[in-house]
Amino acid sequence: MTKRYYAACTLGLEEVLADELHDLGAQDIQVRRGACEFAGDQALGYRACLWLRSAIRVQEELARGEARDRDELYQLTQTVDWSRFITALQTIAIDGSVRDSWANDTRFPVLVTKDAICDQFRAIDGKRPSVERDRPDLPIKLVLMHDHAILYRELGGAPLHKRGYRAIQHKSPLNEATAAGLLLLSDWDRRSSIVDPCCGSGTFLIEAAWIATDRAPGLGRSFAFEHWRDVDVDAWREIYDDAEQRAEAGRERMPRLAGNDRHPGALAIAEKAIKNAELTEHVQLTHGDARNFEPPFDPDMLVANPPYGDRLDDDPERLASSWRAIGDFLRRSAASRAWVLCGNPEVTRWLRLRSDRKLPVRNGPIECRWLRYELGAGAGR
Repeated sequence: MTKRYYAACTLGLEEVLADELHDLGAQDIQVRRGACEFAGDQALGYRACLWLRSAIRVQEELARGEARDRDELYQLTQTVDWSRFITALQTIAIDGSVRDSWANDTRFPVLVTKDAICDQFRAIDGKRPSVERDRPDLPIKLVLMHDHAILYRELGGAPLHKRGYRAIQHKSPLNEATAAGLLLLSDWDRRSSIVDPCCGSGTFLIEAAWIATDRAPGLGRSFAFEHWRDVDVDAWREIYDDAEQRAEAGRERMPRLAGNDRHPGALAIAEKAIKNAELTEHVQLTHGDARNFEPPFDPDMLVANPPYGDRLDDDPERLASSWRAIGDFLRRSAASRAWVLCGNPEVTRWLRLRSDRKLPVRNGPIECRWLRYELGAGAGR
């Protein structure tokens, strides 16, 4: 049976997500702002959760139709047989999105949707599922736009960027899905060595290792769909076993990876994350200023997400010094190119390099550019 799905991603990574979906065998892929809609069978939804690197969430469409008022929304919600998914002893949570609708905010339509679901269960045996905001068995998404509503169920539960290797957040972490998407957006061949001179919590390096070795980003974590009554256990087991086999075979293709950071606290987080990702023997870390960083090998490509003054406690002079140090490192590096993420065009002048590609992308709430710099002779301005 063909199902409709919706996968969300960071703004600027839509085409990357579409390419990933194509590789998974998705049909009728439609690129939206910050998302892709697509079609496929139930197993495709499982593969999308397990394999999509740039996606933040994957949702399965359950119903759509007119919802011009409270009664129509209630009736639309009741067209879904919710007992197919969970029992009355399990939990639900409803996240709402309202735009140009009869509802002033999300609270009332979410309440109507919850009432419709619970009333349907009560009609069966007098029992109803409880609401659990943090870890519900069935996360539900309601989209109410104009006079139209769409109901989804969230396949992943926790956002897909939560791979499981980063237990502690760095002060300015790079979202795992965004880091992976940026690597896929670059011209990296998945075999060449990578160095990050200001690696922070090590996200670029971990995601690069998993991409290169064909390790599914969802291995080792759980998904909401595993707890549903209609889960196809055999299909899911086959998909998961195949991913484990591919990850094991792919370890032979591990590229050389190294990182550096001047903040010992960030490096401690990176070391822990790298250990959790089972990459301790494959990623080398050093502590120090980027200006003095000597990589343990000549890298093919450099990547970096330096601080760019998005926090109130960022000192302007220290910020300029950091970018000068990174620029010094880039100019003397043996790498042929570098990719740098920046959310402040004013600070890039301190690199004293001219980018030849500028790709717009969002890092959290910040409008950024993913900048490519050709290095080597004649690279300076």
